Amino acid sequence: MYRFKERRSLKTLFGSVQFSVIFFIAVFVFFLYMLGNISDDTKARQEESLNSALNRAIVSCYCVEGTYPPNLEYMVEHYGLTYDKDSFFIDYRPEGSNIYPEVVVIRKGERHE
Repeated sequence: MYRFKERRSLKTLFGSVQFSVIFFIAVFVFFLYMLGNISDDTKARQEESLNSALNRAIVSCYCVEGTYPPNLEYMVEHYGLTYDKDSFFIDYRPEGSNIYPEVVVIRKGERHE
């Protein structure tokens, strides 16, 4: 009756289960790796956008008032600059009222070597 059916042994069944578990773990690890890459890319784009917004606010202030902003809080209050203070640190150093300020955006929580 079972002449043409292949009988599966317990060893073969265990091997296919083992393969499935290993395959699932590999796919899961790959998913986590790609999720981390997407997060890094998003942070890089946010940093780029923040740099652009800072430059626009600085130039707008100079065009409207004739002087560069005295500090970062001035741009936040008068020019609508918003950013994630938990993710980024902005080092704003004005050189004078008619000299473009030195601005550095640093991501928080990253190690720079």
